[in-house]
Amino acid sequence: MAPFQRPALDVDFSRRFGQPARVVTVKTVTPAAPRAGINRFTPAAVLLQALVTMALYWPVLDYGFINFDDPVYVTENPPVQAGLTWAGVKWAFTNTQQGSYWAPVMWLSHMVTCEFFGPDPWGHHLVNLLLHAANTALVFLVFRRLTGAWWRSLLLAALFGWHPLRVESVVWVTERKDVLSGLFWLLTLWAYVNYVRPLPRRPPSGGLSPAQFYWLALGCFALGLMSKAMLVTLPAVLLLLDWWPLERCQTVPWKILVREKIPFFLLALAVSAITFIAQKQGGAVMSMAGLSLDARVNNALISYCRYLGKLFWPTDLAIFYPLPAFWRWRWVLLAALFLAVLTAACWRARRRQPWLLVGWLWFLGTLLPVIQLIQAGEQSMADRFTYLPSLGIGLLVVWGAAALVQERRPLIAVGTAVAVGAVVLCLVVTRDQFAYWRNSETLFRHALAVTQSNFLAHNNLGYALAAQGRYDEAISEYNEAIRLMPRETLTRINLAGTYDKQGRLDDAVQVYQDALRLQPTNVKILNNLGVDLGRQRHPAEAARMFQAVLQHDPDNLNAHFNLGLMLLKQGLWDDAITQFQAVQRLNPTDPNAAALIEQALAGKAAAGGH
Repeated sequence: MAPFQRPALDVDFSRRFGQPARVVTVKTVTPAAPRAGINRFTPAAVLLQALVTMALYWPVLDYGFINFDDPVYVTENPPVQAGLTWAGVKWAFTNTQQGSYWAPVMWLSHMVTCEFFGPDPWGHHLVNLLLHAANTALVFLVFRRLTGAWWRSLLLAALFGWHPLRVESVVWVTERKDVLSGLFWLLTLWAYVNYVRPLPRRPPSGGLSPAQFYWLALGCFALGLMSKAMLVTLPAVLLLLDWWPLERCQTVPWKILVREKIPFFLLALAVSAITFIAQKQGGAVMSMAGLSLDARVNNALISYCRYLGKLFWPTDLAIFYPLPAFWRWRWVLLAALFLAVLTAACWRARRRQPWLLVGWLWFLGTLLPVIQLIQAGEQSMADRFTYLPSLGIGLLVVWGAAALVQERRPLIAVGTAVAVGAVVLCLVVTRDQFAYWRNSETLFRHALAVTQSNFLAHNNLGYALAAQGRYDEAISEYNEAIRLMPRETLTRINLAGTYDKQGRLDDAVQVYQDALRLQPTNVKILNNLGVDLGRQRHPAEAARMFQAVLQHDPDNLNAHFNLGLMLLKQGLWDDAITQFQAVQRLNPTDPNAAALIEQALAGKAAAGGH
């Protein structure tokens, strides 16, 4: 295919960044016109892909929320549940604690969904599904525009949209950030290719100029970063595309190509810094002492290979893959050798088959932010992380297979049958996979069936069982989670809460005290332990717990209220009044604070003013 090229750069980056203007001579190459017979079917292909995607995932509209992150992101998040409000917009742009991310566009999308559909899960699933259907169609349009290859782009889009690894990103409401950031990633590519290869401008409006498409690409990239920071690698991908299929490096010096990406790199750097700080403050980034550099590198090498394996053979998929205690050295060495051999092979074929190297580097590079070299969270890998990286492997496979078939004409029928079979197999396996996401119990039972030592699956299964009133089963799951992860405090909080529901206060207090030894400043543990001590009629000890909460969180409404009650029981009238007044200050509409102040005043008067 002949390279496309504009006669000149519409954005003069040599002047813009303070360098002397440099005249670049660019040879104009007129692209060959697409075949009209195929071009007529493009709208129909786009519509068909979107409809098949919708039909494939339509049953998930009957699914509910799950108890892993959905409460944090949607169901128990007051700013999101309030819908689209000015206070919510301000919160979205300033919040870095909830979810340990700075992602205002993602938060706004959840708010808009709540505004239109309320708390019902079907509306949230529908928005995820619509975004993914749009992304599937956009993959076809973007790669057709990039490469001019109609059928290959169609197959790539089908494999992307209907692959079983997409299930987690589409069906999990929390992963709105995947499908939303994916939309802006693809729109950035679409705008960028229109900047590089402008279509004929039609009077009288003339459409957007190449320079306007450049700024549109930058704007879409900014929105994508504000949906999910994983998009920080996109500027490097644009440089890859400059090499192939855009072939700009043949006529434009690399220095110019890099210079025009500087605004993209600056945005990526800024968001990377914000995200790292947010995750560290939120406790998502594990300390370097907690997981050695060797362990993180070993896990990264193994994970790259595991991702490849699941892309080609998507079985035993789980919502959470726990970090193993260690990886055996022989597996680490084999993984490193395998990756090195593949990289070398793609490099050697870069002139004859450039799509191999572009696809491979796309996969390696776009996974880099989440390959856990900087350990965020306690998972070793996650299916959702493949949403955009899988396009690189798809590009490598589809274009590589097409080149092989074209060189050997008798293989065309075989290649076509294999392609159709792969698409059909994806549809079947995907339909089976998302059935596990019907509710939290089915999801985490499946995770336990396909993984080992999965403490999180035991914890969340226990939480699902406790919500159904199956307390003994829940306690068994919590105890197993604690055995697997003895220093995990959340499971202990859940276990103590289940004991509370059974009326086993002594057991609950013991579990809270064990948890407090692990995290002495945990506000939730302190507050809950104080409540249970109050129920056991130990008001002085309970008061100390609530006072400890207020040392770490001075505006904790529950702690002020509970402390006031404990002081009231001890006859400390003035101190109790002070706490109830703090409740009134923090929540002027509280119906109980005024009555309790009157009760304290009456008690003080009855005690003779003391």
